[in-house]
Amino acid sequence: MPADEAVTAAPPSALYRALDREDWARLAPEMEQPLTAAEVVQLRGLGDRLDLQEVQEVYLPLSRLLSLYARATKSLGASTSTFLHEPDTTTPFLIGIAGSVAVGKSTIARLLRELLSRWSDTPRVELVTTDGFLYPNEELERRGLMARKGFPESYDRRALLEFLTDLKSGAPVARAPFYSHLRYDIVPDAVVTVRRPDVVIVEGLNVLAPPPSANEVSVSELFDFSIYVDAAPDDIAQWYVDRFMALKNGAFANPSSYFNAFAEMNDEEAHETALGYWSSINLPNLVENVLPTRHRATLILQKSAQHTVDRVLLRKL
Repeated sequence: MPADEAVTAAPPSALYRALDREDWARLAPEMEQPLTAAEVVQLRGLGDRLDLQEVQEVYLPLSRLLSLYARATKSLGASTSTFLHEPDTTTPFLIGIAGSVAVGKSTIARLLRELLSRWSDTPRVELVTTDGFLYPNEELERRGLMARKGFPESYDRRALLEFLTDLKSGAPVARAPFYSHLRYDIVPDAVVTVRRPDVVIVEGLNVLAPPPSANEVSVSELFDFSIYVDAAPDDIAQWYVDRFMALKNGAFANPSSYFNAFAEMNDEEAHETALGYWSSINLPNLVENVLPTRHRATLILQKSAQHTVDRVLLRKL
């Protein structure tokens, strides 16, 4: 499929219920807002327009829907164990969140972790990002993949599958590598430990990608529910540049930052550098690998140019 067609192609409408922002917000008129304005600010990523109204109208209903899915899945697992005359071995409910760089999926993942933990069915929620399953920079350099960091081939797919399989097989403990955004690399001997929570949210660019070959298992097959965060590529490009500029004047100024050299650029140089990274790396990855997985999601959050959700697509059961 040509790049321009891939950008504009929409998921099959017959597979989804489409609700605009107003109709979606009506689904939770009596749900009490569990977060304060200060908590929302702490959860919000650079450039995101997340506020209490967005939480109330979009993410609180979504968290309730996810809690209902988690409860139903747990009930089905218990019923199956009863049918088989086995002990109940229900495993964590796995949620995958996919989408482009800079589209806001990390903020959404953090927010849903907080909201889901407030529902009685899902009090223990863990968040894992697939950044931890990138190959270390040394290995990426060895393979000639540093310029393709974030593309499917830059991840240790086998390690990610083993981690998720541990979770879905009921292992008491599962461990993932730890990635430092400051160092832009995996931290040796540091791990994220997950101990049989009710829900695990897995956030990453390529979590809905199909397997490399027909004989392999895809990561998405292990999810109980999946979300794709969608927006027009031109809007995402602007958000990416805005975030890069904010980081230049913030985190990049840290002497320990991998990108410290960018802090010395003037604004025009930084703007051009950000556009270059977007055009040469992030946009091709979006068009070739990320956007084509949108139709595999259970739910699609469509964002407007204002970085707020204006439409929700929910796959029909």
